[in-house]
Amino acid sequence: MSTDFVIEAETRLEQGSSASRRLRRAGKLPGILYGGHQEPEAITLDHNAIMLNLKNDAFYSHILTVNLNGKAERAVLRDVQRHPFKPTLVHIDLLRVSADEPIRVHVPLHLVNEEICKGVKTGGGMINRQLTEVEIECLPADLPESIDIDVANLEVGVSVHLSEIVLPAGVTVVALAHEGHDSAVVGVLLPRGEKVTDDAEGEEDGAGAGGEGA
Repeated sequence: MSTDFVIEAETRLEQGSSASRRLRRAGKLPGILYGGHQEPEAITLDHNAIMLNLKNDAFYSHILTVNLNGKAERAVLRDVQRHPFKPTLVHIDLLRVSADEPIRVHVPLHLVNEEICKGVKTGGGMINRQLTEVEIECLPADLPESIDIDVANLEVGVSVHLSEIVLPAGVTVVALAHEGHDSAVVGVLLPRGEKVTDDAEGEEDGAGAGGEGA
């Protein structure tokens, strides 16, 4: 992992909706740090610093360093609550991680070689994405920033499913542990208009044959 994220936090002594509103008015963000066989701890973070980090996709799938009262803890982002109509955050959940315990994290799926995709360049199709991220399980040291899917040889009418993704060592897809959850991730389809045109031409040919026979 090429990016290191370090966030500063303080123990939050006051809790409740009124206390949280006061914190947000002061530019702070209430949150919670839990897991790791420790008691959950209410924390306060800098709102603008977290907003800036959230603009980086890697922040969602990286091991974060949380400096809490001078002590560094490792955690992953578990949940972010946003204001329903203001461009602000309401609450953040961070999950502690241990080096020897697997974690489950959603990581983005990135398509590579879209510009030379066979189904698009020679088949006249268009790429249809069905999933943009996937939940994986792995040890913290094996956590990838993202997972790449090569679509160079993908042809029209063909899809890549979760079971066909090439995963980094030590990484598994959570959904595949359940039967019937091998979802399609990306495929190549013909534009809808082209399908309609082909059908219409077939109907016209059929009508002409019938007229001649009559």
